[in-house]
Amino acid sequence: MKKAINVILGLCALVLLYLCYESIMQPIEFQKEMGVREAAVKARLLQIKNAEEQYRLQHEGEFCDTFSVLIDFIKTARLPHVHKVGELSDEQMEKGLTEAKAAAIVNSGDAAAIAANGLEGFRRDTTWSSMAESIVGPDGNPDSLQYIPYGEGAVFELEKTIYVGRSGVVQNVMECRAPYSAYLTGLSEREIYNLTDAAEKQSRYPGLKIGDLTTPNNNAGNWE
Repeated sequence: MKKAINVILGLCALVLLYLCYESIMQPIEFQKEMGVREAAVKARLLQIKNAEEQYRLQHEGEFCDTFSVLIDFIKTARLPHVHKVGELSDEQMEKGLTEAKAAAIVNSGDAAAIAANGLEGFRRDTTWSSMAESIVGPDGNPDSLQYIPYGEGAVFELEKTIYVGRSGVVQNVMECRAPYSAYLTGLSEREIYNLTDAAEKQSRYPGLKIGDLTTPNNNAGNWE
């Protein structure tokens, strides 16, 4: 009987030891996995930021709040790249030469005009590249941009609005969000709850996001 009791006590001690180990290791493993997942989400958010800023440049300062439209833009748009040779001197600019005017003179092929304006060594060559390759890389898929990594099909929350400052200045702003509940799915629900609760108590967004609908921030990430 005494031996049986000792065996039971030994087993209880092992169970308690295991539970203590789990209580220590679970948060550590959670933080480790969260770091891996957040790195992927941040990378995707930065791709969306790049796409939104290019969209704004080509749409009179407005952002896009619909992924189907943004993705179609990425697939079809092209980016200009200007190769510069030579610079305008202060004297040339004082005479009214601008980059555009100088390039027009050089592109005209008028040797006399080029020489008269001192533009023999001035060149501006424009090449064009795929927007998709610039945003997601040569092997990337623009269609995947809308999906939150590890989110099991969850889509980023994308919004835009008009911000009016105290001085009356109007700005277009956007915000793209991925909540903890999406990209941490499958991990400890208790840890996810604790993270969400702590963020909400501190009036922070419970997850990762770029941009802000209430305060213009140049589309910065909330982890920056």
